[in-house]
Formats: sequence, structure tokens, C-alpha cells
Amino acid sequence: MASVIAALLSPYHWAAGLFGGIAAGLAVGALNGFIVTVMRIQPFIATLATMLAAYGTGLLLAGNQSVSVSYDSGFTAIGQDDFLGFPIPAWVALLAYIAGWLVLERLPIGRHVLAIGDGEATAALMGLKVRRTLAAVYLGSGALAGLAGVILASQFGAGQPTEGVGWELFAIASVVVGGTLLTGGSGSVGATLAGALLLAMVFNILNFENGLGWISLSAYWQSVIRGGFLLIVVVLQARLMSRRTGEESV
Repeated sequence: MASVIAALLSPYHWAAGLFGGIAAGLAVGALNGFIVTVMRIQPFIATLATMLAAYGTGLLLAGNQSVSVSYDSGFTAIGQDDFLGFPIPAWVALLAYIAGWLVLERLPIGRHVLAIGDGEATAALMGLKVRRTLAAVYLGSGALAGLAGVILASQFGAGQPTEGVGWELFAIASVVVGGTLLTGGSGSVGATLAGALLLAMVFNILNFENGLGWISLSAYWQSVIRGGFLLIVVVLQARLMSRRTGEESV
């Protein structure tokens, strides 16, 4: 959805496309925060519903086809140009990583997020602003998703409403492989990056070996392997947590 909106706004100015896409992500993040914190809907159900709604909105705005971006406004420079010898998207990813690390590791809100993930009721009894913190997290997540959509539209030269379908599984797998507990309360930005790089390396190797003819693996098997990888890690996490709980009870 963000890529389509960015492409539609790109003829007016590169900044219109950039901030329009980010604003679209922020709007969805704000909606998620409202549904979860005010309406008290389970986060999984709330975000699943808004994901489907955003997907449908992108198709409606694009008329079920790709939307070409403007090459005259400088919008494509966001995803295709270099700065100091490195692609601009790489710099954006680096800045996003540094910002995430600072927030989670060095600022009080990061500790609050981990505490709320470990238990909202306990965090509220500690005096933490649970609703405000959760709303900030959803806003940040939405803004970053919108920024990713802008970069995709700029890189491909078009806003594609079907882009990113199924990527949520890769995102979840990267986070879980990086050691973040699905039950909450424990996580690291650095470990998440390591998990994403590990999964990317595994599938790049598979693609490379497949291209050389060493293995015969279709692209559809990647989803199967990714799902199995995620399942194995989740099972291992559950066993480690149960073992830790048993040791603490003893």
C-alpha cells in the first residue's frame, strides 16, 4: 500500500512520495495501536485484519496493476542512487538499525517495551505507561513499513500492490532465529540482524547451488524450508523455556 501511494504522489515531488508513503505506514500503525490498546483486540488478530485491509487498499488505489513512478521528480534516486559509494537504501537500513538499537538498548522506552512484552499486567503495576508505549511501538513499526514501501517503489520504478506478500513469514523467522521470544520479554536488535543475515545467507547459497546445477530445488521449496526452519526454532525455544521454568521452580 505504501509503495502504491508513494508512486502516486511521486510526480508532485520526491518528498511527496517519500513522506506520503511513510504517512501511509504511520496511519496503519496508528490504527493498529488504537485497536490493540483501546479496543483491546488481540494483537495477532488486529494486525492480521489491518494487513489484509492494507493489501486490499493498495489494490484499489492501483487499480489492480503496477503504478509507474515519476522519473523527473528525483524520486527514483531514493532507491537507485549511491551516497559515498554505497546505495542509499543501505544507508537507510543502517540508520534504521542504529535507531532501533539505541531505542531498545539505551533509552528507557526500550526497557519498557521488554517489560511489557514479559507481562502487561506486571508492567502496569510497576507504573509503566503500557498503552502509550504500545502505541509508540505500533507507530514506529508502521513508519518503517511505509519507508520500506517507498524504497521498493523507488528501486523498481513502480508501486506494486502485490509486492511483499508473504514477507511477514520471513520477518517473523528472522526475529525468532535471532533469539527473540514469541512469548515476549526478551529480544535484541543485533541478534535480529544476525538472524536475518543467517536466513538470507542460507537461501542465497541454495539459489547459487541451484543455479550451478548442484541441487534441484524450485523456488516454491523456499517457503517450505523457511516454514520448517521457523518451526524448528520455535520448538527449541519452547523446550528451553520449559527447562528454564522447571529449574527455577526447583
